Amino acid sequence: MKRLFALILSLILSLSLCACSQDAQPQDESKLQVMASCFPYYDFARAIGGEHVEPALFIAAGREVHSFEPTPLDVVRLSECDVFLYNGGESELWVEEILESAGENIAVTAAMMEHAPLLAEEFVEGMETSVHHHHHHEVDGEEHHHGHEEDGEEHHHHDHEGEELAYDEHVWTSPVVAQDLCRAICEALCTADPTHREDYEANLTAYLAELQALDEAFRSVIAEGKRTTLVFGDRFPLQYFCAEYGLTYSAAFHGCAGDTEPSLGTMKYLIDKVAEEQLPVVYTIELSSQKIANAIAETTDAKVLTFHSCQTVSRQDYDNGATYLSLMWHNVEALKEGLA
Repeated sequence: MKRLFALILSLILSLSLCACSQDAQPQDESKLQVMASCFPYYDFARAIGGEHVEPALFIAAGREVHSFEPTPLDVVRLSECDVFLYNGGESELWVEEILESAGENIAVTAAMMEHAPLLAEEFVEGMETSVHHHHHHEVDGEEHHHGHEEDGEEHHHHDHEGEELAYDEHVWTSPVVAQDLCRAICEALCTADPTHREDYEANLTAYLAELQALDEAFRSVIAEGKRTTLVFGDRFPLQYFCAEYGLTYSAAFHGCAGDTEPSLGTMKYLIDKVAEEQLPVVYTIELSSQKIANAIAETTDAKVLTFHSCQTVSRQDYDNGATYLSLMWHNVEALKEGLA
């Protein structure tokens, strides 16, 4: 399969690329071309890069990132960038093949999970556990286990029963971890474009101050809140956020679950949790059908609010200029209601 992938790719690369430029914005060749696999890294690069960078989002706004499969034209697009920022988790198994086949001209590639203290994915009480605890990828008829590698070890964790669990991938949801991710992105830009290092570092300093203000706002809301428990009638991609601020949570599914239909047991657990603790809010995440949260709200007095994981954004939010900071400040207000 890899050989076939490489053959198809080389054929596409040898053809005129005019077809893929019809829908793409014209590139400003004087700027550093930065491609990001998910929205936070796109937005961090935009803020840090400033006028010297032309960032692009590899997976279009509004697309579901967990089931994404790149097209050959996507691969061509990626092969032409100067810097590629990606997460490096199991939802991005496609990255390895693309970089192997088409990454030779990309000056700098940076896996963000290498710059975060990783947490093993949790399965808390009431959460659906019928989903796969880890992912497999089949190549040439053989099954291979993929994780994020560092020092020759895959980023996996064995729990007390010896079962292998993947690490949670949503590292940017903590504004504190986000600061380290921004430092890594700044260094990637400086490596690819050392001429403008001074500007990148100045932009980084200003942006870190904004992240610090965001962090302080969350801490203030939590300090003034009456409770520390959140319920998500949805997937839960906010483990790093809750760990940072000492919050507990219940949810229908873990962060990268493919399931959309919870069992009756899970639904009953979440409804009982909201009712017993008289929680004022049940949360959903972006691009959610809100079906589970609405069902919980119908049998309790809870209000349904969106808490943005920021992994992706709706097309409308993207077109309206949403940023990581604007979405997270929305979360500050949503959290304030939930802890009241």
